[in-house]
Amino acid sequence: MSSITPLLSSPGRELLAQWEREGAFRSLSPMDLALAIRSQVADPEVASAVASQLQLRTQAEKKFGSLARTLLWTRDGYEQATRWVLARLHAQRFLDSGAHHVGDLGCGIGADSFAFARAGMRVTSFDIDDEALAAAGANLSAFPSCRVEKRDVTTLHGEDFHAYGFDALFADPARRTGKQGGSKRITSPEDWSPALDHVLAWGDSIPRLGVKVAPGIPYDLIPEHFHAQWTSVDGDLLEAALWAPELAPEGAGRSASVITADQVHTLIDPQTQAANSQPRQAECGPLDSYIFEPDSAVIRSGTIACLAEQMGAHLVSESIAYLSGPTLHHTPFASAFEVIDHVNLRVKNIQQVLRALNVGRVEIKKRGADIQPDALRKSLKLKGDAEAVIIATRIGGAHRAIIARRISDGEA
Repeated sequence: MSSITPLLSSPGRELLAQWEREGAFRSLSPMDLALAIRSQVADPEVASAVASQLQLRTQAEKKFGSLARTLLWTRDGYEQATRWVLARLHAQRFLDSGAHHVGDLGCGIGADSFAFARAGMRVTSFDIDDEALAAAGANLSAFPSCRVEKRDVTTLHGEDFHAYGFDALFADPARRTGKQGGSKRITSPEDWSPALDHVLAWGDSIPRLGVKVAPGIPYDLIPEHFHAQWTSVDGDLLEAALWAPELAPEGAGRSASVITADQVHTLIDPQTQAANSQPRQAECGPLDSYIFEPDSAVIRSGTIACLAEQMGAHLVSESIAYLSGPTLHHTPFASAFEVIDHVNLRVKNIQQVLRALNVGRVEIKKRGADIQPDALRKSLKLKGDAEAVIIATRIGGAHRAIIARRISDGEA
């Protein structure tokens, strides 16, 4: 039996609602929670389903906030679900385009479908996994115009979409193997389910097409007339998405979307007008007073040259994503560090500088340098009270250790 099924009817549904109202589960260990629920219901499957759901909802609050406690989750569904802040942005993009009926192809537990429905659009959601569909059906039950269906989306074609009356499609191809394969990441878009080419062909029938893809997708696999956007939330790169022209007011090209404290910041290189073009190269120069680490979304989207120009900065070594310049810039697109010193990338040299600065705690960052941060930290044997950042990288092609101070937001 699915872990969702016992929660769709009495007594599981009522028992779950009761525990949510009372909130006592938050103070109990998983074992104590299971025992407490088991004492209230005779059916062990119901008790297990309620206990698991309470724990999954608590985990899902990281992605969906308080809304997570109103939805049903599966373990795989939680791990794969879009964060609520991103799902809302997806929905707004479709809504702004004039979409009315969205086909969500590979819906999982319905996170994006839920956002589409909350935005006022009709949604038909497909998945092949019974447990995910049961959760999606429950999560969309408050929206009468929405429905879920079990379909293998790899078999769907243009005539099917027209029969459903779709005017927009959102696809999230499966990029992991099944449980028997150890849930390993599938790197080749040809092996996704459906394959990327198959998904993009759907746009011939329904031009309003959006596709979630792996952040490491090669540029040459992206249709040149699409807009490709990489998005990070609070420093973590979470997704890349391809938007057909009908869903891309930005126009063709690539962009970085950086979300911090629920504020969305977008960096678009106006000189990149084809999504599959190679990124422009930023100029290289010497290490200056400040060093900047671009956000992962900026790096993946190939907008470093654009950021460098905005900041009056340059790369410190070719093809390594650290920028440097004489002036401090506060930007959501990069972290800033004040340069204190730089030495050869050797323990003795680094140790000498840090001891002179009375440094006892270090943050170690690296790019273009083959070091193990934990091993380096242990080798330094620091005992001071101050803090510093070690940036192991290359300057003009030579391996160096930059000793720096992290600059907080708003610091002059």
